Amino acid sequence: MYALVTGGTRGIGRAIAEAFLREGYKVIVLYRGSEDKAKELREKGVITIKCDVGDRNQVRKAREEVEKITPQLDVLVNNAGLWYLMPFEEFDEEKYQEMLRVNLNGVIYVTYEFLPLLKRAKSASIINIASNAGIGTAAEGTTFYAITKAGVIILTRRLAFELGKYGIRVNAVAPGWVETDMTLSGKSEEEKEKLREIFRNKTMLHTTGKPEDIANIVVFLASDKARYITGQVIVADGGRIDNLTHSV
Repeated sequence: MYALVTGGTRGIGRAIAEAFLREGYKVIVLYRGSEDKAKELREKGVITIKCDVGDRNQVRKAREEVEKITPQLDVLVNNAGLWYLMPFEEFDEEKYQEMLRVNLNGVIYVTYEFLPLLKRAKSASIINIASNAGIGTAAEGTTFYAITKAGVIILTRRLAFELGKYGIRVNAVAPGWVETDMTLSGKSEEEKEKLREIFRNKTMLHTTGKPEDIANIVVFLASDKARYITGQVIVADGGRIDNLTHSV
């Protein structure tokens, strides 16, 4: 079986790719940068293809490369994404458009281009990585990021309606704050620990997320154990008390 993961060289995407590898899948990763990380994955047996998911021509070329490897996909994980924090009153058109291009358009382009390969599988699964911000968050500066992830959530539900006739299940995972390269980059160890404590105090479980926490959910959603689940958004945020995801 083949699983394709976008943005799979770092953070949550890498954890997902490695989790599918352990489950016996042949894994293909699309990535935009992180050449060293891509090399590490190749050494583990992962097939890596350089591709900016927000560029439809690149996605089309990536699909052509994948079709040389396999005629079908069993799992597609739309994980690639980025964020810029900015208050609404400091709206930056360029940053917003870049988030929209990658976070939402990228999911549309990849799903559309790879749909023929998914339809050839007996029962395929699409899992989109959204965010609890797309449901409702009090985190400052996340308005425009949240808009792009809300788009991913409604796209997930619409695709579940449209693709069910092909036996394709479509679900999403909406993580809360997870310790990744993106969330901790450029910070000292003291700053990292301060950030962890801030987010621990915002959860019912008084803990922070790890990439593996999200990967475990994705693998479950792709498995036969979730054969009766589609159109759902699984929130994995430790029970955030400052979000609309949990009315506490």
